[in-house]
Amino acid sequence: MVDRISPEHRSWNMSRIRGKETKPEVVLRSLMHRAGFRYRLYDKKLPGTPDLILPKHNTAIFVNGCYWHRHEGCQKATTPKSNTTFWTKKFEETVERDVRKKSELIESGWRVIVIWECELETDPVGLVEGLSNQLEGGRDG
Repeated sequence: MVDRISPEHRSWNMSRIRGKETKPEVVLRSLMHRAGFRYRLYDKKLPGTPDLILPKHNTAIFVNGCYWHRHEGCQKATTPKSNTTFWTKKFEETVERDVRKKSELIESGWRVIVIWECELETDPVGLVEGLSNQLEGGRDG
């Protein structure tokens, strides 16, 4: 399939993809704050620079986009039809890096939670309630 967008315009589109302050991150942060959790953002001292850090619970949270981080079984984890070799390699490297950074955090004594973009879209309140139960051992509110 031929790309309908010029290489210059495609490059411009790709340059607009953010790594921080994404909509899923902002939604999660808002819900976590309302649930009473306090957190820090993007601690560069930690492996992988987690999106949220809950120091009280020694927990690092990554909010992963299904497309870029290859959420297994998710409809959003598609592979482009053109230049598949490039994209497959890029996606594999991202997944390998995610596994490596998660392992480094766990070895350092951190609990690591990965939240997928599609989970936040489906049931964000239920997701945060589940996190709350996991972190606080069933605390209400």
